[in-house]
Amino acid sequence: MSSPDVSAVGRRSPLGWGRRLAGVALAVGLTLGCAPVVAGPHPVQDPQPTPIDCPRSVGPGVSCLSVRDDAGAWLIIARPDNWNGHLIVHAHGGPRLGDPEQGDSLEDLDRFSAMVREGYAWIGSSYRRGGYGVRSAAEDVDRSRALFWSLYGRPERTLLHGQSWGGNVAAKTAELYGTDEAGGLTYDGVLLTNGVLNGGTRAYQFRADLRAVYQYICDNHPAATDPQYPVWQGLPAGARMTRAELRRRIVDCTGIGLSGRDRTAQQSRRKRELLAITGLEEDELVAHMNWATFTFQDLVQVRLGGRNPFDNSQTVYSGSSDDAALNAGVERFTADPEAVAMLAHDADLTGQIVAPTVTLHALHDPTVFYEAEAVYAETVASAGRSHLLVQAATDEDQHSKLEDVGYLTVLSALERWIDTGERPDPTRFQQDCVADHSPRSCRFVTPTRP
Repeated sequence: MSSPDVSAVGRRSPLGWGRRLAGVALAVGLTLGCAPVVAGPHPVQDPQPTPIDCPRSVGPGVSCLSVRDDAGAWLIIARPDNWNGHLIVHAHGGPRLGDPEQGDSLEDLDRFSAMVREGYAWIGSSYRRGGYGVRSAAEDVDRSRALFWSLYGRPERTLLHGQSWGGNVAAKTAELYGTDEAGGLTYDGVLLTNGVLNGGTRAYQFRADLRAVYQYICDNHPAATDPQYPVWQGLPAGARMTRAELRRRIVDCTGIGLSGRDRTAQQSRRKRELLAITGLEEDELVAHMNWATFTFQDLVQVRLGGRNPFDNSQTVYSGSSDDAALNAGVERFTADPEAVAMLAHDADLTGQIVAPTVTLHALHDPTVFYEAEAVYAETVASAGRSHLLVQAATDEDQHSKLEDVGYLTVLSALERWIDTGERPDPTRFQQDCVADHSPRSCRFVTPTRP
């Protein structure tokens, strides 16, 4: 499908990587590009950290603590005996929709345990509440930084790391809290991995398109027996659909996950049509439908007061056996400018980075498509800060966890950049990785522009 403002969509590029659905470009109702907000001191309660068991992956000689901050977020701290004096402040992905729990960040610590094994201290926040909210999460991330400093003093170096949706959160943290009241850097460097760096008003439109196309083909979400609602809502306020029920409906329509023998001809046809229009792979469909259902419900109903931030009023869908019928019959919706403005204020980025920033993204990331990197590069360039941005890519096809050696290679490059002032050359990352680690695990590539 395509729109008047966005080229190719729902297709694998000629290079075989980078998938997306195109949606109509949305007008942002706020002026972006203002100066970064100066970080002020966060009030910190007298914390009473509790020792907890570390994940085995961090290795021996590491102390782990849990503490709840005064905003209600649960924090996990890991501090190795051979601490190198550098701290990594982590922003997790999601957004997770449940209430925060004490051990939430242990999963994140386990995923990025290579950093602790390398000698870094680490702190991660659950955020004060579940659900969408980039600015709220960014404040919680910087609050975790302040709490660590209050416990151990300011480290020799503080680095900010964000993964997935946490990449959006960390990038926003860097913009809002990147400098202190004296104008000095709060974070000496920033690392963003597989990050949602195209901002809230762009990152989710393709899933709204997916819901519209899915409903046209399957007509069971909502089903005829359900209360009817526009698909951009995700679910009505208060609806209690489970993930298992959503999967059942998807399987009923498309037979996804069933063997060819157990899938009907009609299911096969629907699956083929749906994947052809959206450009998704079969094993990606359920995950994206989950986000387009449950995350949309939280975003629209709770965060935006029921307002619609999505727009497919001019989108031209293609790839079906009858595109004319598809475009005539698909559900259409028009964005509410106030909703777009609210989402832009919360989650869009200005590009006003102030510290050396490195991004790492898998070319075949099935969750946050690689094209987000091009959007971020353009955003930073528009702010005149391209000299502070280096972008790296690997040929991996995972989202939540890449090769440890990839993280360590870009982290080392970021550290050298801070030490020497010399901007890293991403074309050397593979060479640097092979020199320091197992060549079989080094996956860096030099892609063309998305």
